Amino acid sequence: MSDPRNSLAIALFSEILAADQMTRNRLSKVLPKGMELSHFSLLNHLARANTEKSPAQLAQAFHVTRGAMTNTLSKLEWAGYVHIRPDWDDARRKMVSISPAGRQARDAALSAIAPMFTNVLEDLGEEKVRAILPILRDLRANLEGDR
Repeated sequence: MSDPRNSLAIALFSEILAADQMTRNRLSKVLPKGMELSHFSLLNHLARANTEKSPAQLAQAFHVTRGAMTNTLSKLEWAGYVHIRPDWDDARRKMVSISPAGRQARDAALSAIAPMFTNVLEDLGEEKVRAILPILRDLRANLEGDR
């Protein structure tokens, strides 16, 4: 006989994964041409942080390998969206900052995806969104603790 908590957990994660997949698909369709979701996420992170970060710090923040982060950073540097410089204190490390072109690309992406977010918010209602946010934050913190 199955444990009802297993069914509840499976239902929870099934809904989260389905919502994640649909969100990624919809975002991919409205992001500016050539911009991937990982690019937008990284540019948004750097714009909000408003400070330089090392590739290792970024990899940790996004829960990806350093190799994956290096690949994304290379594409963004090639596009002119980030500046990568040597760390003056430790020549083995690098530091990453968002460029003015990166800020413009991030702002264009935000403008493109804002209507989608607004529609979802209007459809669900602000009250429901405010109610679920603390639960989602707790879930994220719990999952981060399991790393």
